[in-house]
Amino acid sequence: MKIQFISILDKQELKLSKQLISSYKKRLEKEIFERSMKLKMPQNKFEEIINNNNELINLKKTLKKLDTIPESSY
Repeated sequence: MKIQFISILDKQELKLSKQLISSYKKRLEKEIFERSMKLKMPQNKFEEIINNNNELINLKKTLKKLDTIPESSY
């Protein structure tokens, strides 16, 4: 019973973590986009910033890692 409860919590925490990270990633992309528009930057420059932003790169890697965790491991 206790192990099953922990497993349920782990699944919920994992799901919540994915949602929070994904939400933060979207907000960060939106912020970069809005600032780029405000500065009237060309679209290719904006895309370059998005693609080379270390924080966004790390968020994408983390989301990929979380997606590869099999359900049987928690």
